[in-house]
Amino acid sequence: MTNSTYLISPSLTKEQLQLENTVRLGVMASGSGSNFEAIAQAINEGRLNAKIEVLIYNNPNAKVKERADRLNIPTVLLNHKDYKTRKAFDKAIVKVFQTHQVQWVVMAGWMRIITQELLNAYPQKVINIHPSILPSFKGINAVEQSLEAKVKVTGCTVHLVDLEVDSGLILIQAVVPIFPDDTADSLHDRIQIQEHRIIVDGIALAVKKVDS
Repeated sequence: MTNSTYLISPSLTKEQLQLENTVRLGVMASGSGSNFEAIAQAINEGRLNAKIEVLIYNNPNAKVKERADRLNIPTVLLNHKDYKTRKAFDKAIVKVFQTHQVQWVVMAGWMRIITQELLNAYPQKVINIHPSILPSFKGINAVEQSLEAKVKVTGCTVHLVDLEVDSGLILIQAVVPIFPDDTADSLHDRIQIQEHRIIVDGIALAVKKVDS
């Protein structure tokens, strides 16, 4: 299948996505970390003028830790089970990011609902990626939701974060077709390919929009 099967909107040139100043990123991830690595790869290849200052992960067994170690990116484990409230957990997250002088926060597969504590520290500077064409199929199991709904297309969205789950300003989306024989795994794999493409552009779009 060719990339022409997929639609990414908006479609922008490299020049339109070029950032004048290097952006200091803090990344949050709970799982395998493929989007985290896609960001790191784009930085290494000069496609994104940024630096990942630190990765925070909340699952002690998350594979993202191995990716970060291989890429020589600092990591901090903050297990949400060690905190009595979501607010206390987010307060610890903010402390780590501020220590590392993070300017923008990217939720790259972060499986926790955040609070105003984080949003107050980074107003309009928290970015998330979600495996659906928002506002459709918010929340968990978005891929399974799309299959159950029997829609013909789904995709992924990069957006700014606010308190309502999977809401906030939409920055960029990719459309992925659903085939008759798709399973949750096969569809997720194809969506993830597009996530790796739009997360990088989404970061650049957010920075240019908010910092301009």
